[in-house]
Amino acid sequence: MIKITDIAFTGYPVTDMSAARHFYESILGLTPEIYPLEAGKSWVEYTLPSGTLAISNIDPNWKPTGNGVSIGLEVADMTETLSFLKEHGLKVCLEPFETPVCTIAGIADPDGNPITLHKKKACHPDCQS
Repeated sequence: MIKITDIAFTGYPVTDMSAARHFYESILGLTPEIYPLEAGKSWVEYTLPSGTLAISNIDPNWKPTGNGVSIGLEVADMTETLSFLKEHGLKVCLEPFETPVCTIAGIADPDGNPITLHKKKACHPDCQS
């Protein structure tokens, strides 16, 4: 039997690295660690407290999709986050909705890769002391 010890990263393929980096860094405010590869290819990682998001144009066969896996990003304030994103021209793909333990909304990066915005409620199991 194998033993999985952690999630190493969540990766998204991108077609326009400049547009993707602008989105993730200037709009979402993430700090990059850049791993340049051969000419025109890059692997960029954004380390967060509970994992790493990577974007890359490393393989032309790895294509963006709007119906694939979604990374969930915890936000401090859902209303403030959505207002900021809309002010910067981003479309909300999934309007916020409430669950018993959180509020969820959906956006997409410039290539259409889905991103879930998540805000835990005080009753969320992770918020219990």
